[in-house]
Amino acid sequence: MPDGGGKPFVQIEGLKRHFDVSPPWLVRLLEGSGRQIVQAVDGIDIDIAKGETFSLVGESGCGKSTVARLVVGLYAPTAGRIAFDGSDIALRRGRAHDAALRRRLQMIFQDPYASLNPRWRVFDIIAEPIRAFGLAAGKADLEKQVGDLLRQVRLTPADGRKYPHEFSGGQRQRISIARALASRPEFLVCDEPTSALDVSVQAQILNLMMDLQRRFGLTYLFISHNLAVVYHISTRVGVMYLGRLVEQAPTDTLFGRPKHPYTRMLLDTIPDLDMTGRRRVPVAGEVPSPIDPPSGCSFHPRCPFANERCTVERPQLLPVEGGAVACHAIEEGRLAIEQRSYANSR
Repeated sequence: MPDGGGKPFVQIEGLKRHFDVSPPWLVRLLEGSGRQIVQAVDGIDIDIAKGETFSLVGESGCGKSTVARLVVGLYAPTAGRIAFDGSDIALRRGRAHDAALRRRLQMIFQDPYASLNPRWRVFDIIAEPIRAFGLAAGKADLEKQVGDLLRQVRLTPADGRKYPHEFSGGQRQRISIARALASRPEFLVCDEPTSALDVSVQAQILNLMMDLQRRFGLTYLFISHNLAVVYHISTRVGVMYLGRLVEQAPTDTLFGRPKHPYTRMLLDTIPDLDMTGRRRVPVAGEVPSPIDPPSGCSFHPRCPFANERCTVERPQLLPVEGGAVACHAIEEGRLAIEQRSYANSR
């Protein structure tokens, strides 16, 4: 369970990441065009408590994976701050300190077919972080650690002699998890780790990750577009739209009493297996271009509850029922917060 006291284990404040996708200078000069900037992440705030799983959901292109790469340092933020256990990840305090920080923070990637070196045996893939951080006392200790890691992800030490192509997708993702655990991390960023797998294999990987979390006290930032997966594994959920966080709440609250119109539309895509007959509002339209996002609330071109204020004023995340929501309609009382049976129809 999360540790509710003290400062957040991971704290994200005002995080932004913009990408310059402009044509070359000469092309812009001839065409008379300006620079083109993709606002992939446009100012988000997230606090993650130690031991919990915070999930980010949203449609493709909303900036979820960019957040994951910012948190582990693969991208540098355009603005904002990411603090891990009180230390700003962007600051450099010396090689030893930075290595100690990196050891405690690891990432599980989306594609198990692309994230493993096909020329390395599984033993070397898993042993590499142990060697890099000097965590083994010798060859015998290294072999023991790799064997233990393979057992923890429900493979065998003998599998270490094989190459990645000899395994199925689910087994490869288990190898990726073992590699992530090799440096004895405390925080794992999981970028859609089950999206490339069959549904039956997804459940196995999720159950494994939850078991490892309980066993080692891990903290997860979990990125996914699959709402059923998110409901199964999450402690709290944040909903992203066009680089912004529009709602966050405890999992049961968000699935049982969603507030933002976009969250409601996302949850309406879940099949109603109980055939309750509740009215459903499908997600209409397409996500606008992050190069030229709408003014005001970025969701207003697709929102059936938008008014003039929504088109000109950007809503701020305001606390509501143990969570937070950025919506003028909720703030003004124009949109009632109703009890919905999403969780029963997952």
